[in-house]
Amino acid sequence: MRELDELFAALGRSRFRSSFQLNAHDNTYLHAKGLPVIQDHARDFITKRLAPALIANDGKQTPFRGHPVFVAQHATACCCRGCLQKWHLIPAGRALRTDEQEYVLQVLMHWLEKVY
Repeated sequence: MRELDELFAALGRSRFRSSFQLNAHDNTYLHAKGLPVIQDHARDFITKRLAPALIANDGKQTPFRGHPVFVAQHATACCCRGCLQKWHLIPAGRALRTDEQEYVLQVLMHWLEKVY
């Protein structure tokens, strides 16, 4: 797992990762629900879509739009196990530990708080 300042500096140098922004609908949803509710949604997505050891549709399980957390996942390379391995040094092929799930949640919330 990477230190957040180092991670976000690297993400900022990526043309692809730094291109993600919330659209008007996602921004409205984020503000209407508030960060605590969005954090609960993020935790649920991590548990169901990233934490298992084997994910049938890994690399395609995170939509590009439809929820602020989905956008944050792509912006922060927390969208699939391959990106978690490449960007966050979290190995694929095994279930995420609790501390790794909390780290991913922290990364997502850091990005969402910056755009809130």
